[in-house]
Amino acid sequence: MGGYGSGRQGGRPIAEHCLRIDFGFMLRKGFVAPGAWRNGTLRWSSGGQPSGDISYSCDMRDPENSRLELRYSVVNHLTGDRKQQIQNIRLSYTVPKFGGKRWWMHCPVSGARVGQLYLPPGGELFASRKVWRIGYRSQRVPDHEKPFEALFRLQRRLGCAEGWAMPIRRPKGMHHSSFGKLEERYWQLDHHCAQVFAGMEARLGGLGEGIADASSRT
Repeated sequence: MGGYGSGRQGGRPIAEHCLRIDFGFMLRKGFVAPGAWRNGTLRWSSGGQPSGDISYSCDMRDPENSRLELRYSVVNHLTGDRKQQIQNIRLSYTVPKFGGKRWWMHCPVSGARVGQLYLPPGGELFASRKVWRIGYRSQRVPDHEKPFEALFRLQRRLGCAEGWAMPIRRPKGMHHSSFGKLEERYWQLDHHCAQVFAGMEARLGGLGEGIADASSRT
């Protein structure tokens, strides 16, 4: 638990490991509403298991003084002590050319107008991606591993075991047409993984021959 530098694993925090508040999503789902006061609970899950929750209240009755309040607890991973946090997030809006209002949150650290706020593991405050210097896992994956990562994501989406050459199955309730598209994508990724693996084998084989040649000359 700490300030803006905590919650890092080998560098910058990774978006996939953070709790995220997406105000646009809250508007679309009716969790918050212009001209109204709403409250409730936001819950996150990872791999089908609960990974966090916070309480919120949002007062948008006055467009010029709208606020989102977040109430949650953070744990000191060294002592195990739990600390209650309350954050008040200022809201504002812009008026697009096509009319209506587009709502924004203001980062409580930088004041920047943003659509999403993040809380990395070990952090205390929801803040903007720029404040936390958040990256994405895909940005840190070497090119030769990306097809494998994409394959594993597809397997996770279907609730299947992860691994190259591991079969997939249609989840209960998924339309056959939807699964057919994902299955086609699965086989494309499987083929790409096979190509990458063959290339790695070829490079390793070439390296082995070079070592053997060098040894034979000594």
